[in-house]
Amino acid sequence: MTQRLRSLSPSETEILRLLWDVGSGTVQAIADRLPTDRKIVYATVQTLLRRLESKGYVRHRLVGKAHVFEPLEGKDKVIQSAVGSFLQRLFGGDAVPLVMHLARHRKLTLEDVERLKKMIEEEQA
Repeated sequence: MTQRLRSLSPSETEILRLLWDVGSGTVQAIADRLPTDRKIVYATVQTLLRRLESKGYVRHRLVGKAHVFEPLEGKDKVIQSAVGSFLQRLFGGDAVPLVMHLARHRKLTLEDVERLKKMIEEEQA
């Protein structure tokens, strides 16, 4: 059974995604990678990184006087946990209604469907 990770807020998720992109970084390095239209100050990024650390998603080490943060959980594990939780809550664990919803509301292109078919075929081979 997949370990359930603690849930993330949208802002925590955004910071974790940035950290995955860079591998590791200081608070300032992560803050600098935020889109320019995001008005998040240094202290907020620091708070979000500390929350991620308390939830077990990241850790930090001291390099001189700087706290350098790095992810503890990989992207695939976090996605699997979040999607699994979402599927369970909204669809009773059944992915088919979710895929049907995405197709019905044009969130899946024909190219996406072909990619899914290819992936399924490869998994069955």
